[in-house]
Amino acid sequence: MKAIVVTNETAGTAGMTLAERPEPQATTNDVLVQVHASGFTPGELTWPGTWTDRLGRDRTPSIPGHEVAGIVTALGYGTRGLSVGQRVFGLADWTRDGTLAEYVSVEARNLAPLPSDIDFTVGASLPISGLTAWQGLFVHGRIQAGQSVLVHGSAGGVGSMVTQLAREAGAYVIGTGRAADRQTALDFGAHEFVNLDNDSLEDVGGVDLVFDVIGGDIGKRSAGLVRTGGMLVTIAGPPEVQPAEGLAVDFVVEADREQLGEIVQRVRDGRLRTNIGQIASLDHAVAAFNPTERIKGKTIIRVRT
Repeated sequence: MKAIVVTNETAGTAGMTLAERPEPQATTNDVLVQVHASGFTPGELTWPGTWTDRLGRDRTPSIPGHEVAGIVTALGYGTRGLSVGQRVFGLADWTRDGTLAEYVSVEARNLAPLPSDIDFTVGASLPISGLTAWQGLFVHGRIQAGQSVLVHGSAGGVGSMVTQLAREAGAYVIGTGRAADRQTALDFGAHEFVNLDNDSLEDVGGVDLVFDVIGGDIGKRSAGLVRTGGMLVTIAGPPEVQPAEGLAVDFVVEADREQLGEIVQRVRDGRLRTNIGQIASLDHAVAAFNPTERIKGKTIIRVRT
């Protein structure tokens, strides 16, 4: 099968190549998915699981990509809950070959049914961004109606999902980003926007929840914005500064079939829009992940047309 492979962590996306790899097999509790569309997060090239298996053994050349939408073509021994021919979407395992390929073997529990009226490209754009937003807001942040939420990177893949879900939950949403991101953030539902290049972040005042996807200096300064009893939720690693009167939590997104169902239902009924910046074929994936200009939104690889 055709697949995108990486062999060198330091080369980043420039080190990607299109190659022929053996088609995977569905082992116990797995399904084999014929990939129709795949998502990719550049940060995964720094994750240990991209380069080693669960026992820490080198597994290069690795196939990256963890977001998938496609059709189940085979069931492993003991697999339940899904059937051959079913449309599915979800997360591939962190320490196994991923979804930038014509086929991928995935634990069945990591996948959810993809309704027939949702395009595969949309399905592939949802798992990481949607689950990260859902879990950060509702599982870890426990957001409530009437609270205020500061969303860093509000025009990005994760941030735009956080913005929409927080607003639907009845929160007051303050987005942040570059000046060029203002209108996008407002279009996704932010009530206000803070330009991190020119505006003073500290002028925001106290908020109930900060959702941080940036870390570094922004993460440190954000801790001071959390009001008493509030939360700093981050996917940028353990916070270097804790809120004085609140709590901080960093987390890694987990696959969850029920949550995927909640997310895709919101897409179906128009309450949630995905943030796709460009769609490219597998043959042109390497170029798509190494653009000559900034792409707003997520890049999705359409493996089958």
